[in-house]
Amino acid sequence: MKWLLVLFAAFAMTAAAADISGNWKATADFGGQTMERTFVFKVDGNKLTGETTSSMMGKSTITDGKIEGDNVTFNITVKFQENETKLTYKGKVNAAGNEIKFTVDGVAGGNTIEWNAKKVQ
Repeated sequence: MKWLLVLFAAFAMTAAAADISGNWKATADFGGQTMERTFVFKVDGNKLTGETTSSMMGKSTITDGKIEGDNVTFNITVKFQENETKLTYKGKVNAAGNEIKFTVDGVAGGNTIEWNAKKVQ
């Protein structure tokens, strides 16, 4: 019976949401140009909030943010040439908790951008 409790406790620790609170800096390549984006994440349980600033799109608020284990999802709304566009970020936190690889689909005519984010110390 004790082993069963230990097993459940180990599973619960593994399934816990990653704590990605803090500042992150990300880069991506799009059309041969390097883009930069910073993230300020705030985590409350499985809920993710915060803001992000891009070298091309300015500042955006993170909405609908969730963390499930090492998976991260959220939306931002960007304004480009007077048009607002909702972008959905999907990412996976590495085992050390200091890097996240994000994909964003549907950018500029259906393209996908891959962001590599690193925690700022």
